[in-house]
Amino acid sequence: MGFDENKSKGAGWEEKLHDAGVVVEDEVKRVVAYLNDEVVPEVRRNGSVALRAAAEQLEKLAKVMEKRGGGGA
Repeated sequence: MGFDENKSKGAGWEEKLHDAGVVVEDEVKRVVAYLNDEVVPEVRRNGSVALRAAAEQLEKLAKVMEKRGGGGA
């Protein structure tokens, strides 16, 4: 579904604006669906990997601090 230039040549500016609005609305719906279906799940997967990596680094830092006598747990 796209903007029909032939239809809009004879149309008034209000109709052109309406047609463009319909096209924009459809495109926004497609972008939102793509984000929900593709991007969000990928971010969640990679986000958990990043959190695990950060947790590992924090664990290492805590051990270093304990060895130096600065980790009072």
